[in-house]
Amino acid sequence: MSTPGSPADGRHADGDWRRLDKRTVLVTALVMAGVSVGGGVPAFLGLAGGMAAWQALALVAAGAALLVTGAAAADYVRWRRTRYRIGPERAELHTGLLLVKRRSLARERIRSVDLTAHPLLRVLGLVKVRIGTGEHTGGGESTLELDAVTRAEGERLRRELLDRTLTRPQDDRQDGELAALDPAWIRYAPVSFVAPVLGGAAAGAVMQVSEWFGARREVIHWIGDRFRETPVGWVVVTLVAAAVLTGAVGALGLWVEMWWNYRLEREPGGTLRVRRGLLTARSVSIEERRLRGVELVEPLGVRLSGAARLDAVATGLVKDQEDKHADLRTLLPAAPRAVADTVAARVLREPAAPTGAPLTAHPRAARTRRLRWALAAALPPVLVLALLGALLTDVLLYAAAVCAAVLVPLAVVLALDAYRSLGHGLSGGYLVTRSGTLRRATVALQRGGVIGWTVKQSYVQRRAGLITLTATTAAGSGAYAVHDADETEGLRFAAEAVPELLEPFLEPRT
Repeated sequence: MSTPGSPADGRHADGDWRRLDKRTVLVTALVMAGVSVGGGVPAFLGLAGGMAAWQALALVAAGAALLVTGAAAADYVRWRRTRYRIGPERAELHTGLLLVKRRSLARERIRSVDLTAHPLLRVLGLVKVRIGTGEHTGGGESTLELDAVTRAEGERLRRELLDRTLTRPQDDRQDGELAALDPAWIRYAPVSFVAPVLGGAAAGAVMQVSEWFGARREVIHWIGDRFRETPVGWVVVTLVAAAVLTGAVGALGLWVEMWWNYRLEREPGGTLRVRRGLLTARSVSIEERRLRGVELVEPLGVRLSGAARLDAVATGLVKDQEDKHADLRTLLPAAPRAVADTVAARVLREPAAPTGAPLTAHPRAARTRRLRWALAAALPPVLVLALLGALLTDVLLYAAAVCAAVLVPLAVVLALDAYRSLGHGLSGGYLVTRSGTLRRATVALQRGGVIGWTVKQSYVQRRAGLITLTATTAAGSGAYAVHDADETEGLRFAAEAVPELLEPFLEPRT
């Protein structure tokens, strides 16, 4: 007999133990059925070559049935032995059959309640709930995962656990939608670094699948026949173009899956919420009291297109190793730079975005250092090829000349761009620093969020009158650097940004 408020009778009072939704067993069975089909097809084709087709089919079907039944039974046991409750002081989760795991989080330490639902969960009206404290601990002790509960229960948990009393006056005029998807932003997907990676992955996948079916040699011969009369240079150009095109198409598809239905909003009570996803719906919440600033990220291709991405600099946003989707810090996908600055101002409740403030340029000595680094990286391959060419064959000498003609100018251009990207300054209550070329980042960090400075000066920097200052904070990556600033100006900047923190470094030298 079940007692009132127990999980068995379906009625719950606050603080009572509850169970996950029973349909999680059905989800597991369906997922494993899909896995069985995916693995069963090549298994059937492999077995059919050595026995009758009906025997191969029977073996594969028996294996699939055993796999699905076993997985469903194991998940049923997990469902029966898993329960959770949200008390006035703690959130608790108990699970396990022989070895019962008990996990408990203090409610005042809970920093995130994120909801995720892949297509099967969405069809059934379920969500996976991840409750976290944002602490860097091993073994998952800083998170509770409920897989899965109803969508209504997930929303209830999110509202209840993130209900906080504001530490600053609430401005209802700035609540509501801060940004919404513009389908035109998809044009920035093919120019991201994801595109070439996906192109290479697609080529590797073709070769791997052909190997599974024992057809790799045939695939290679087919490609060779297509280019039998084509010069080697054109073969390389064609294959690279095909990989780039495939990567661009893949990047478009990935962008649609990740960012469709995107919306950034501020909820009453001071919580920023990002919702996105076409097939897999995701909801990420960030408390404003944990926000210490924003980071404007401009990968090279995106920057050349006049766009930027916006990330949050906040405490408690720990990347979960089990969740491989986009970074939880991202508030805005790649969008026009003006839009990114506008959203940054709205997120920070500022009249103008600190990320757009004018910055102090760095001395020319910083440019010289970057040119030296660039040449030091570009010349060794050229010298190695030239040396081997002098010893072995003239072909390598031509290769060395080509590398020199390509790598050296490219290195110089990137070095000059890296120098132009350097900058730092103060904008109201924010410290702003910018650096990078392949990935340029502009960070606006609350001056009150800086808990220390790290001052670094190498022998070469000391001779050039340069210094690198690193602002230490409990948020984001934990440290944000001002690279190769003028020594005197940099120390004054740090002292002005956070008074009384760097005075020992400003004492007159004798």
